[in-house]
Amino acid sequence: MKKKKNNLILIVSLLLITGFVATSLASYYVSMSLLRSQIIKNELPLTSDNIYSEIQRDLLPPVFISSLMAHDTFLRDWVISGETDVTQVTRYLKEIQDKYHTFTSFFVSDRTKNYYHSDGILKKVNPEQVRDKWYFRVQSMESDYETNVDPDMANKDSMTVFINYRVFDYQNNFIGATGVGLTVSAVKDLIKKYQQDYDRNIYFVDKKGELKLHTSSLLSNIKNIGKIEGISSIASEILSKPTGRFMYKKKGEIFHLNTRYIPEFKWYLLVEQPEGKETKQLFNALLINLSLCALITIIVLSLTNLTISSYQKRLEKIAMTDKLTGIYNRQAFDMILNPILKDIQRKKFVLSAILMDIDFFKKVNDEFGHVAGDAFLKNTVKISMDAIRDSDVLFRWGGEEFLILLKECSLDDAYRISEKIRQTMQDTPTVYKGHKIFSTISLGVCHYHPFENEDSLIARVDKLLYKAKQKGRNRSEIESS
Repeated sequence: MKKKKNNLILIVSLLLITGFVATSLASYYVSMSLLRSQIIKNELPLTSDNIYSEIQRDLLPPVFISSLMAHDTFLRDWVISGETDVTQVTRYLKEIQDKYHTFTSFFVSDRTKNYYHSDGILKKVNPEQVRDKWYFRVQSMESDYETNVDPDMANKDSMTVFINYRVFDYQNNFIGATGVGLTVSAVKDLIKKYQQDYDRNIYFVDKKGELKLHTSSLLSNIKNIGKIEGISSIASEILSKPTGRFMYKKKGEIFHLNTRYIPEFKWYLLVEQPEGKETKQLFNALLINLSLCALITIIVLSLTNLTISSYQKRLEKIAMTDKLTGIYNRQAFDMILNPILKDIQRKKFVLSAILMDIDFFKKVNDEFGHVAGDAFLKNTVKISMDAIRDSDVLFRWGGEEFLILLKECSLDDAYRISEKIRQTMQDTPTVYKGHKIFSTISLGVCHYHPFENEDSLIARVDKLLYKAKQKGRNRSEIESS
């Protein structure tokens, strides 16, 4: 019955929502395709171009300043003349730093290996020192300069973006490296500004894919784009060409990525945009349409379900309830006993059973009529219900037979209940049209044995009832412990 009801509701549901969903989804996906094309072909490339223009405006001046320093005749002449007056170069570096508002300025001599800073000689660079490796890398590189992120010893090891520019004498011999630095926090502030202005995720990576600058707190422990979810599978492709457009999934959401190589820094600029922000309105419209569909469907299905459930409950009640007495009938026994037996396996409680039969009930029908017999059966049920607990279950087992299941009730307690019912039946007549009808009952009492089936339980209690009748009726026969 329940399966047929569910099938009917399912068919009605499909008929109602198929049209709504098909139309809504078709409209949504067409609009999504157009928006996606707009993001890939127009929005992200334009954003990347704008950010690149701003990078040139904001970060290229340090490169220009470093280039001026590397070609400054004062600095080259000072080195060629033997670096005799340290105050001259420190004053020069101080003026560069103050004039152009850089975080630091420096010069490292290839002849003496002195690291000159605006406050004087900071140290001598040593190829054995890990933090000096940058200089010896610059010494042998082919390009004129590099951009590098390193701790600045002169400023309490603050992470700094250095422009390391190679310096040559007039015969084109390498004589040192010079440049300026910006704090990473200052550069990150610029990137954060770009991110706020354009509402995009922005990353800078070198040719090896190493993350140089970004503003995402989620990437604090990630050093290479090959480890970033979504980007990892396309990292090699990104680094193999000067520009690119990509689409991937990250944390269940679709992202679009535009990449371009910035030769001035020898870094790649990655501009990432989640699709969800752009498609939110479309998705909300889809949700509204689907919500209306769901609402209409729920209303119709609720009315259908109420109607079907009402008839189903009436049918179930008719099927499980004894029409005369209003208690459960024999057909309901399996449905009620099975959950009880499962509870016994989990909770390990005692279940007892009482099977009772009205003595000489045929005589009541023959002497007073079947209507009087029905009244007597109803009175028997009332007396039994008064004697048992709310957790106990009473069944009409046959014509004049009744079965009681008593949860968490010991055999002795069940026997006391059976005796209470027997005694009350013996002493309480059924009054029908001025006649007082007396009769007695016989009862069998037993308890459930672990893992036995219901047939075994019924057979044992029925045997005890038969034994009570054999011993003269109007008695309770209890199972021996």
